[in-house]
Amino acid sequence: MKVWIDQDLCTGDGLCEEIAPDVFTLLDDGLAYVKEGDKIFSDPGGPDGLGNVPQGQEEATIESAEECPGECIFIEV
Repeated sequence: MKVWIDQDLCTGDGLCEEIAPDVFTLLDDGLAYVKEGDKIFSDPGGPDGLGNVPQGQEEATIESAEECPGECIFIEV
């Protein structure tokens, strides 16, 4: 499973980071980004920031996408 965030739609609520902190992080710009280990997909973001979801984090990632008020989390299987 892979995931990316459209930062243009992100509202910066941080629910994704709260639900799946191993997959998402908020940066100083107040927007959420996908992270893969120590790598943060912050440049350029969007679909080029497609990251692998760590094993065991699939359900939390799906929940994050469902709960996201900005509907900016996109999952690819």
